[in-house]
Amino acid sequence: MNSLMLKSKAAQMLLTSGMRIGARQTTKSSVRGYRATSFQMNQSAVCKQAIENTEKFIVNTYSRPALVLSHGKGSYLYDTDGKEYLDFTAGIAVVGLGHSHPAVAAAVADQSTKLVHCSNLYHNEWAPKLAQKIVSATLESYPQGTQGIYAKDNSGSDATARVFFSNSGTEANEGALKFARKYGKLVAEQGILGKTASEALRGDPNLKCGIVSFTGGFHGRSMGALSVTANPKYQKPFTPLIPGVQTVKFNETRELGAFIDERTCGVIVEPIQGEGGIHPAQVDFLRALRRRCNQVGALLIFDEIQCGLGRSGKMWAHQLYPEDCSPDIVTMAKPLANGIPIGAILASNKVANIMKVGDHGTTFGGNPLACRVGCVVLDHINDAKFLKHISTAGEVLEQELTKVLAPFIGNVVVEMRGIGLLRGVQFRSDPSKIVDIARDNGLMLVAAGGNSVRLVPPLNISIADIKKGAAILGECVKQANLA
Repeated sequence: MNSLMLKSKAAQMLLTSGMRIGARQTTKSSVRGYRATSFQMNQSAVCKQAIENTEKFIVNTYSRPALVLSHGKGSYLYDTDGKEYLDFTAGIAVVGLGHSHPAVAAAVADQSTKLVHCSNLYHNEWAPKLAQKIVSATLESYPQGTQGIYAKDNSGSDATARVFFSNSGTEANEGALKFARKYGKLVAEQGILGKTASEALRGDPNLKCGIVSFTGGFHGRSMGALSVTANPKYQKPFTPLIPGVQTVKFNETRELGAFIDERTCGVIVEPIQGEGGIHPAQVDFLRALRRRCNQVGALLIFDEIQCGLGRSGKMWAHQLYPEDCSPDIVTMAKPLANGIPIGAILASNKVANIMKVGDHGTTFGGNPLACRVGCVVLDHINDAKFLKHISTAGEVLEQELTKVLAPFIGNVVVEMRGIGLLRGVQFRSDPSKIVDIARDNGLMLVAAGGNSVRLVPPLNISIADIKKGAAILGECVKQANLA
């Protein structure tokens, strides 16, 4: 296991619609039988106008290459000039079923004619369906679980957990931190901690508000999520952040006792860090976190927004670990609706039971469109053959990367890390040049922290395309190294 270093008419109509009045429509043969629709009239002008309008009307917080994407199919993207790119970014690990997936397109087309949004003032049919699927898939895929989200309730009945839907991964993490703060007050008021601390906390429950996060972690850019994202580049322009947050070294167990104490209400960590450079947590580290959270009455929150929902070859990345590493809360988003905005918090009963009407809310979260698409996506991911494909594809990717990058290990390439289809290559210096060269050669890559490049292709990518992408990357490293 790499030692954890891890058709429908409606859809057809969507894929063939879009004829522009006055434009000449042409098709070209593409990979695996897909005929990409493109419009060849003055495409460079289309690209130029889009970029000019972006610079004029959109707040400039991203550095983008001078191309405009028009459509995609499967593991491929196409720009307005007709160039094809093998997509090893999947929208930053979002498009798990690839671009223009027919089942996703059909669900969007049908639901958009029925009900897109009604708010959480009312029930809709798709949110509870998706919540049930998430809970069932989680519990069934990890029957050995006994702690956290897998713990049985006081009646001894089968383990259950509950879901809160949000708009995004950042909002999911914000909610999880709020859940932890309320839980901390409850624990303090009950005075169930150590003999000396319990009386002080019971006198002032606000004292149990501390949150611990870890170096290299990324949890979002809103104020709460940013406060637990220990990266000066992201934090410095917006300080002061929320109080009560401490940052501890990732994968270091010796300091945990000092930082996670009776005043800690929550600990948030990625089982496999994504933006930080693809660093898997060590078993002993997660085990120590679980044990220490139990000791001091704190919640263990696993941010699986990038590493969860099949990306590791398991439903959840933490399911690669022993059951005594299990979390109280799991946050998710990215692939859950294949690009339709959605996020969710999966919370254990002991956490869900403390949240009351009015404690938390969202306008868009749990809307029927996103949740219906989420049902489609989860049905695909929660399939043994599909998860096996991810594991196999990940192994092939590791093998191919090892082959093409072997000449550069110890020189321009420091090491390769990851599991499943969450892989990282760390370079000796800034890999931006390699990302640019790869794009010029038809391969989309995304950078990560620590001079690393992330390889996060669609989860259903073919083995042939895995090999093709690795080969292109190898050539690009060679080209950059010789330049």
